[in-house]
Amino acid sequence: MRKLAKNGSDTFRVKAYAGTNSVLLAVDLDNSLRSGCLGFAIEQKEKGKRWQWLLNSLTFPGTPHTLPQYAATPSNLAPLQKFRWADYSIKPGVTCAYRVYPVYGTANKLELYDSLNIEVTTDDGKPKGHRVYFNRAVAASQAFGRKFSEIDKLLAENSRLPIADWPQPSRQWLENGLLGSILDFIDRARDSSWALDLAIYEYELEEIVNAVDAANSRGVQVRVLYHAKKGDEQTAINEEKLKNIPALRKRGRVTSKIFHDKFIVLSKLSADGGYQPQALLTGSTNFTENGVYRQANVVHVTEEKSLALRYLELFNVIWESPADVAATRRWINENNPITRDIKLFTGFSPRSKTTDIEEFLSIINGAKRDLLFATAFRLPESILEGLLGKPNDSVLRYGIQNSKSRITGYHADRTAEFSTPALLSSGLEGWVKEGLRGQKGNLLVHTKAIVTNFTSDSPVVISGSHNLSIPASHGNDENYLIMRADTDLADRYGLEILRFYEHYRFRYYARLLQLKKASPLSVDDSWSRAYYTPGNLKESSRLCFSGRSNA
Repeated sequence: MRKLAKNGSDTFRVKAYAGTNSVLLAVDLDNSLRSGCLGFAIEQKEKGKRWQWLLNSLTFPGTPHTLPQYAATPSNLAPLQKFRWADYSIKPGVTCAYRVYPVYGTANKLELYDSLNIEVTTDDGKPKGHRVYFNRAVAASQAFGRKFSEIDKLLAENSRLPIADWPQPSRQWLENGLLGSILDFIDRARDSSWALDLAIYEYELEEIVNAVDAANSRGVQVRVLYHAKKGDEQTAINEEKLKNIPALRKRGRVTSKIFHDKFIVLSKLSADGGYQPQALLTGSTNFTENGVYRQANVVHVTEEKSLALRYLELFNVIWESPADVAATRRWINENNPITRDIKLFTGFSPRSKTTDIEEFLSIINGAKRDLLFATAFRLPESILEGLLGKPNDSVLRYGIQNSKSRITGYHADRTAEFSTPALLSSGLEGWVKEGLRGQKGNLLVHTKAIVTNFTSDSPVVISGSHNLSIPASHGNDENYLIMRADTDLADRYGLEILRFYEHYRFRYYARLLQLKKASPLSVDDSWSRAYYTPGNLKESSRLCFSGRSNA
């Protein structure tokens, strides 16, 4: 959901973006109003609650925080000296109202000018037929410590404490509706008139295993394709967890690579036993403890029957010949050509050529205003170069990449790459570190998503299991969605990417604060100078996010 509020002369405006769990406010002032502006004070009110001032972690020189317990001060006393603010902790379906005030005067005597009011609702039921769920993962570690301090202390003492022994509220807070979305989807298959077709790489989490077993027990036509490789540990785990599914209802995908799919197709059975696809669940989430609670992941549920049908067609091809990867590749080459003239495209691999990589690169290079990205593994040089862009180009870039030993982020201007420790040693993060033993590096960002031209009316979103890599294109079984010109879907994915970007960027600056290298608030309007300098990317950011032309 996007809304715009502006004064009569449009010299002051606020644009709001609402996603699944997030709201972003973008503010703009005409240059004629910049002189003397010390920033913005913002009030927030969730429906049914009281108005409250948003907080600022910075203060004017020599001024202590008025809320030392939060290391913060209300923004009417410490105005926000930036043109964007976001809250990444709002529940879905919540209506939030905001009042945004330009602040003038002096540091000792602030003057709040007339506000603009705007109201948006998170996950408001749009886009129709789609639901997108994100877990909180490690980017919520600090909030987790505040909300569940007793558990955080226990984890500091014993990072191996099984999550099954945690109180349910803390588990639900971490999975944030993601696990619930999977279980609810499975439960939609009520009886023998329904079918569930699952394609899975890692099948471990007891809640999901139990839900599938229960569906099988109530007569649902369950079929499971699972990753299978001779002598492979994951194959043994998958087969153990599938022991309650009849042999005729499960088949191992025998591959020398990775059967990396994780999707479920829900179908209604006709009187003659034919399948009528009703809905699809896909995304980046493996059906594991890591996938649901530790790593950042997405589940995308769609009621688009045409998409569900495409996934069912692929499932049937593999089901008929689970050991013949070449047959699947031929089918994909012939039946799944890259198509750009549709709003929702679903793609599969393995392919004989790198047409999927070429399409990803075409979308990335087609970014004219901005580019948001979250990636998990090593990328081809062409994709990496496309994401990082050329020096001094005009595209805003906000991205986070999970590499083997650290989390690395990129500023919009590409002149200040920042890296922060992937994990702290205690609390939730110590538990995450413990749970990721045996993996290559500390895999925290498992979401693979790209949003181009987010601030425009024609964004493009890429999301799925595909790691944007050559192995994912040529060897692995993968799937992905390309979603064009849908601002509601772009808001959900784009704000989630920004959540991770801002989290690790905050850690970087928090470390500078500890080193006394961070600057306090400016006592005059000099903080905003770069935002009004032609050619500066801060100016582009102000204009793009607030909905003005950046030409």
